[in-house]
Amino acid sequence: MTTPGLAVLAARGIPHEVLTYPHRRKGARYAAEALRLPATSVLKSLVFVADDGNALFALIDGEGRVSSKKLARASGHKRVAPAPPRDAERLTGYQVGGISPLGAKTAFAAFLDETSGRRQSLVVNAGARGTLVRLATDDLIAVTGATLADLRAE
Repeated sequence: MTTPGLAVLAARGIPHEVLTYPHRRKGARYAAEALRLPATSVLKSLVFVADDGNALFALIDGEGRVSSKKLARASGHKRVAPAPPRDAERLTGYQVGGISPLGAKTAFAAFLDETSGRRQSLVVNAGARGTLVRLATDDLIAVTGATLADLRAE
């Protein structure tokens, strides 16, 4: 199976490993369990909308929760809020549970939690439910243009 996210990695020659599992429910924690990976290595790809109407990605490990205040500060906005699922799907071209910052229909800013950014490699959704991709953290940052920031809610 190929997805727009995997096509982006292939087109750029970025080394990666495709990981698949039977998708029974959404969530990075479930994906990590199904793949027998630590939840801290599997990212959630969350879509937020800022007060100016711009969308952005917040990428954080399966154990973390995003602080809207910290994300707003990092992105230079006064407020951000999670996008409703239908809006997230419309903006990215992906289904909830398969949303990826790789190959999204609309390009928008991405922010990677600095704790996750310290890992050598990360696993992120490849653009389909049950399909993830492991790649070097530096490559993920390069391909998404992600900014490292403290996004973690206390």
